[in-house]
Amino acid sequence: MSTPQSFHLNRRQVLQSASASLALSSLGAYGLDLVNQKPRRVGLIGAGWYGKSDLCRLIQVAPVEVVSLCDVDKHMLDGAADLVSQRQKSGKKPRLYSDYRELLKEKDLDIVLIGSPDHWHALHMIAAVESGADVYVQKPISRDIAEGEAMVAAARKHERVVQVGTQRKSTPHLIEAKKQVIQAGLLGQIGHVDLCCYFHMRANANPPVEPVPDFLDYEMWTGPAPLRPYDGLPHRRWWRTFTEYGNGIVGDMCVHMLDTTRWMLGLDWPKRVSSAGGIFVQKDGKSNISDTQTALFEYDDLTVSWEHRTWGEPSDPDYPWALFIHGEKGVLKASTLHAEFIPSDKKAKPLRFECVYEREQFPEDVTEKDIELNAAPATRLHMLNFLAAIDKRCPPVADIEQGHISTASCILANLAMKTGRPLAYDPKARQITGDEAANKLLRSEYRRPWTRPEAV
Repeated sequence: MSTPQSFHLNRRQVLQSASASLALSSLGAYGLDLVNQKPRRVGLIGAGWYGKSDLCRLIQVAPVEVVSLCDVDKHMLDGAADLVSQRQKSGKKPRLYSDYRELLKEKDLDIVLIGSPDHWHALHMIAAVESGADVYVQKPISRDIAEGEAMVAAARKHERVVQVGTQRKSTPHLIEAKKQVIQAGLLGQIGHVDLCCYFHMRANANPPVEPVPDFLDYEMWTGPAPLRPYDGLPHRRWWRTFTEYGNGIVGDMCVHMLDTTRWMLGLDWPKRVSSAGGIFVQKDGKSNISDTQTALFEYDDLTVSWEHRTWGEPSDPDYPWALFIHGEKGVLKASTLHAEFIPSDKKAKPLRFECVYEREQFPEDVTEKDIELNAAPATRLHMLNFLAAIDKRCPPVADIEQGHISTASCILANLAMKTGRPLAYDPKARQITGDEAANKLLRSEYRRPWTRPEAV
């Protein structure tokens, strides 16, 4: 294992990394100084899989001192504390909390990372910006659309930088594909985009109800969501299989590809969203999210379609989770692993873009438990962009408002499936146009004593 000091890079070391070099060149106007910067004080709320992964990527690219960790699972919290003490330069263990409010009460954090489940994102992010911290929050930003509106309002009111973990915008091979294909006009007129996910990622078990273990505060884990009977640790995939805590495969996976499409093509809110689907095949488990779903996002002179199946085989085995941008002159296929431009003219030159890995620059990646190796360089770039935005006090590449548009669009797809009709959302009025029944679904019920945040 690398020594803790190896995780702090000087400018020369950063430039040895292809993707980090790309980040520095694009962020040069911000004047980001990775060498002479005073260590920023960092806290993490939600010390599970991706919370720890995000934190490790931040430690790798900037001088930080992780001073606070929060999680309702004591085993998870202790494990994260051990990891941080090994990774950060000081070797210190952070302060540990089971209640995020106690962590934020200290008011001594420059940055708060939020890796909690979706149903907690709004309360955690809003409380963090109210404490004076800049925030990196995982996607999707919210469980319902009204929460998202409140999050954007809070970030603006308190003048905080909020970066959303939609790191495809910082993925090196996708940045190059956008530049060399989209911006170069190789596709010609673009009329349609297909998005898909065919991963078998929908948990579908029937575990028995059991006593809550002493090391887990299940009441606090549930928070504002409905309290389900405890049937085992909810971490890592199990909670995502219930609509009480998230928005299924659309909220988890479509949000990435839709956000990438919007970034590549300069799209804002869709004019109308429709969707159909349900539980068609995997009927034998407790899961209540769809195993099959299609959605259509309508824009001016462009449609974007989504399809997921958590069973069967992908339509294109090389692109099981991907986007396909169709133009009159060809198609751009893109995933987290690679991208390729296939021209309609057989005499024209195809282009291919491969994922950047940084195993040599960051050997600790190879041994890190559960790391997504293909996503690590993108997350490092995303962190660099976040830090540069903090220094400049300007919006980051995945600003909270853009995260809200992508998240809300996906939530609208689920609401359209539930209501059985197309929905058109007016972001200025914060209402679904001409649909009183659907408007009642914009706000989920909060469990007492938790209070919904409101957009002010």
